[in-house]
Amino acid sequence: MLRLLSILLGALVFTGALLAFALNWVQGEIDRPGPTQGAKVIYIPRGLGSDAIGQMLLEQGFIEKPWLLMAATQLRRDPRALRSGEYEIPAGASLAAILEQLRAGKTVVRRLTVPEGLTSAQILDLIRTADGLEGGMADSLPEGTLLPETYHYQRGDRRAEMVKRLQTAMQAALSEAWNSRNLSVPLRTPEELLVLASMIEKETGVAAERERISGVFINRLRKGMKLQSDPTVLYGVVGGGGATKTLTRADLDTDTPWNTYTRAGLPAGPITNPGRAALMAAAKPMVTEDLYFVADGTGGHAFAKTLDEHNRNVAKWRQIEKSRKP
Repeated sequence: MLRLLSILLGALVFTGALLAFALNWVQGEIDRPGPTQGAKVIYIPRGLGSDAIGQMLLEQGFIEKPWLLMAATQLRRDPRALRSGEYEIPAGASLAAILEQLRAGKTVVRRLTVPEGLTSAQILDLIRTADGLEGGMADSLPEGTLLPETYHYQRGDRRAEMVKRLQTAMQAALSEAWNSRNLSVPLRTPEELLVLASMIEKETGVAAERERISGVFINRLRKGMKLQSDPTVLYGVVGGGGATKTLTRADLDTDTPWNTYTRAGLPAGPITNPGRAALMAAAKPMVTEDLYFVADGTGGHAFAKTLDEHNRNVAKWRQIEKSRKP
């Protein structure tokens, strides 16, 4: 009996040692650098279980043993689920490191940059063609409802949700500008501020000029002068598709709801999607006596208080245009 017990005890010790060896070996396999030679991207769709994820890791060369993921999840019981998304896995990443990245949700961050001054149709085109976004969205939206900014997103995010983010951001930015406006500015509603901001956005790409151009438009509104803004005329002629053309005298004389040469006051609606800076310029224009501005040949504008001064600036600009023609 003692001999039998000794044999059984020896067998248990041997089995325990063998099991400990096996567990240490498996642990080593989990922690061992993986087979990838360079950083690789893997996309895990929503709804996949651990078995399917393990198969993807195997097929795409992140692991070499099909049972390894199951062993890792059994040995390291972690309550955190493996999360879907797009991941950039470093070269030679171990299975342990890959699982930690998937559990932490450290996905690839993509960026959609929407420049200031685009029409809604142009912005929708950017969203429609952005790599990694999925699903349908609106075919068209009113001007001035989408805020130009850089937006972060992940592969698999919905286009409709991205559109909603831009709309929500514009509503917040417009509300902020309206609530902080100079109360002496003759704008009756946030919508009028938005229209003015869209004009400022199209009139200049020079940041330092925005408030001054806003001041010119405000001065003209106060005096009952027509705003005479070329970008509004262009919008009335070509619409919101983003097309451009050289304006003619016939264009300036063609009456549309956006022609600020033929109609007094602000145009019928925004002509673009202005950024935060243009919105704040409309809310807080520079206090100035300027009533006119024209391009100065350097990318900016020459400002004038009187028509005579403005006509001299226009003559200089015409000369610059003439010298540039071949």
